[in-house]
Amino acid sequence: MDGLMMDYPLTLTALLRRAETYYGDGEIVSRLADKQVVRYTYADWARRTRQLALALARLGIRPGDRVATLCWNHYRHLEAYFGIPVMGGVLHTLNLRLHPDDLTYIVNHAEDRALLVDESLWPLFAGFRDRVRVEHVIVMGEGGPRIPDTLDYETLLAAEDPARFDFPDPDERQAAAMCYTSGTTGRPKGVVYSHRSTVLHSLVANLPDNLGLSVRDAVCPVVPMFHANAWGMPYSAVLVGAKLVFPGRHLDATSLLELFAGERVTVTAGVPTIWLGVLQVLDKNPGAYDLSALRCLLVGGSAAPLGMIRGFQERHGLTVVQGWGMTETSPLGSLATLSRDLLDAPPEVQYAYRAKQGRPVPLVEARARNEDGLVPWDGRTMGELEVRGPWVARAYYQAPEAADRFTADGWFRTGDIVTLDARGYIELQDRAKDLVKSGGEWISSVALENALMGHPKVAEAAVIAVPHPRWQERPLAVVVLKEGEQATEQELLDYLAPQFAKWWLPDAVRFVDEIPKTSAGKFLKSALRERFRDALTEAEAGTA
Repeated sequence: MDGLMMDYPLTLTALLRRAETYYGDGEIVSRLADKQVVRYTYADWARRTRQLALALARLGIRPGDRVATLCWNHYRHLEAYFGIPVMGGVLHTLNLRLHPDDLTYIVNHAEDRALLVDESLWPLFAGFRDRVRVEHVIVMGEGGPRIPDTLDYETLLAAEDPARFDFPDPDERQAAAMCYTSGTTGRPKGVVYSHRSTVLHSLVANLPDNLGLSVRDAVCPVVPMFHANAWGMPYSAVLVGAKLVFPGRHLDATSLLELFAGERVTVTAGVPTIWLGVLQVLDKNPGAYDLSALRCLLVGGSAAPLGMIRGFQERHGLTVVQGWGMTETSPLGSLATLSRDLLDAPPEVQYAYRAKQGRPVPLVEARARNEDGLVPWDGRTMGELEVRGPWVARAYYQAPEAADRFTADGWFRTGDIVTLDARGYIELQDRAKDLVKSGGEWISSVALENALMGHPKVAEAAVIAVPHPRWQERPLAVVVLKEGEQATEQELLDYLAPQFAKWWLPDAVRFVDEIPKTSAGKFLKSALRERFRDALTEAEAGTA
């Protein structure tokens, strides 16, 4: 017997219609490249989004065509987030921190027909423009001189009558957006999100035990809009009419804190390296910023150090919520909110759970597997995390060589090595490629890093595997000290000693001014492994 409910399509068109109908007076704030702040309303945004959809159709963009964006976080990018998919196109966000060779490959592999580019990013695009097959290049600028052989975004919009856009509803399973992975283990791979998956992701993200966004919130996605669609936050905010605050290209700690305080931001999100910098500024300037409205700092992309979570909470009264996800999971997979039985637990127990990656959000299932099969939920046995759900990828775009990332029974193999405890909390131990295998035993670089970043003198720490003549591999710590601080190798090793088995301790510590990072703000461990490949050999030879 069939249910007798309407087959109502779950599309971004429905989100746009709702925002225009009910939240027209809601505010969208953008800080531009020159730090000028632009304000307009959801009504303005909806009108201009309609105009963009019509302009793209006039240029010949058809359902299924890919339209790329090379932009910072701002109101025009939000117009593209909806204007492209509601007219049937596929939004394709480009990671502006990738090498031009990777961007060339990605644009050509996706077969982008048009590209929207910030005027401030034109030099980046100009460096590979002649190598890509894009028919229309549209520049988002502030009325400056016209770039040859391009179209002006504002001129295109001004030529369209927004009343002519009649809100066609695409099939909910039609592609709405696509992002490419950063390509740290081979060529970047395309992940294609549907209207349905994006709407479901937005609904679940807004549940009370997750982000719980509402019309009363002011949401600032610090995470770039080219990084897994800013973790879905623009869509979730539009769904409920929350105030949106876009930081643009100014992501230094002081600029962010000024924005949070000035716009009364309630929820923000970014990678740990962003929040570590913010914490340092707050520690140096206690009470300088009014952050009383800020109820949640979402952190993801890599594991959040326990010391950082504790520092924000105890020194500044700010709550850090850790999440786990990937481009392939849209990206929300799990959140480290506390289960009912932990609400009255001692602070130390709560901190330990808040430093994990949490439990899967509703509609996402998780399991872990090693060479012996599915691992028990004992909090000790390591295995590769596998997930499935309505916003988890089932394949990569035109990449049959990556079919082994998906199991025969329909789960996605994440490449993350984790443990699962009796409550179902996921704890990330490492990426499979970053685990240290010492004498046949595994050592978690993430656990060592998080412990090191709890030291009051340490700003950042990365732990890598380096070759060892006896043990195959041993851990080496690469450390950036806080400004003005001094520490010795032995001081840091003594700090770690009570927390780990002796054989887990790094064989050496190297102090550096900066740790290289990936385009997503994660530690670029491949560069560190290359730089320090012979570190232990040299030490044993007495030449280090």
